[in-house]
Amino acid sequence: MTEEQYRKKMQRRKEVQEQRLQERSHEKGLIIVHTGNGKGKTTAALGMVLRSLGHGYKVAIVQFIKGAWEPAEKAVFSLWPAQLEFHAMGEGFTWETQDRQRDIETAQVAWNKALTFVRNPDYKLVLLDEVNVALKLGYLTVEQVLSGLDEKPADSHLILTGRGAPPALIERADLVTEMTLVKHPFREQGVKAQPGIEY
Repeated sequence: MTEEQYRKKMQRRKEVQEQRLQERSHEKGLIIVHTGNGKGKTTAALGMVLRSLGHGYKVAIVQFIKGAWEPAEKAVFSLWPAQLEFHAMGEGFTWETQDRQRDIETAQVAWNKALTFVRNPDYKLVLLDEVNVALKLGYLTVEQVLSGLDEKPADSHLILTGRGAPPALIERADLVTEMTLVKHPFREQGVKAQPGIEY
């Protein structure tokens, strides 16, 4: 491709992009789902949290499964006490508690806490971390969560993470990303979870 051909191609691409932007000029609060068996669901959501904090928005994070340990991100996010509410409300991985009824009760308490932020128009972004796992395990019902989504203010964003997002939630969402597991060092090489990578 010659320099002139490249310039014409990029000019055309610019025109198309500008037209797309003009056609898509309205804003709305999004329901975002990060699911799939691959790593990075929470990490991607936390990137959006950082971005929102950078814009000066109020943000809330409710963690449904994690919570028995102190994630490093909680220490970092403590730098924004006026903008961020962080609630790690789980009791750890489900195989550690060994008490289904207690796990259900813990998830219901976390859901009720989450609803206080979902309903509050002061919070521009609410992250419900691992809520999809709570749904998959039957600790919350799909109907309960979908009903909660109806209470979200029109311009607030909501992120729901965790593997196994149910079809009804995927259907309701505006943006769905599925993380695909291609290769993992824990499985293939016996490498344990490491600080800065997994937690």
